[in-house]
Amino acid sequence: MDFKEYSKSQLALRNGQDKVEIWVAYKSLIYDVSASRLWRKGMHYEHWAGQDLTDELKDAPHTEAVFEKFKVIGKLKTS
Repeated sequence: MDFKEYSKSQLALRNGQDKVEIWVAYKSLIYDVSASRLWRKGMHYEHWAGQDLTDELKDAPHTEAVFEKFKVIGKLKTS
């Protein structure tokens, strides 16, 4: 599937503060978590939206399966 690519700075704008969308990235995919009550105001425990959370998942009490609940809306640009 072809997804629109977004830069890290474009992802950062979807942090729950600057725009209405709340996005996070995991393994190069960007997920829209706006509808989740756990991401209200762009924060989920000590994690902020608008970031790549790939390296942070190892400290989470859940697995990557949690991302299956959310729609993939894009891909994180690697360069």
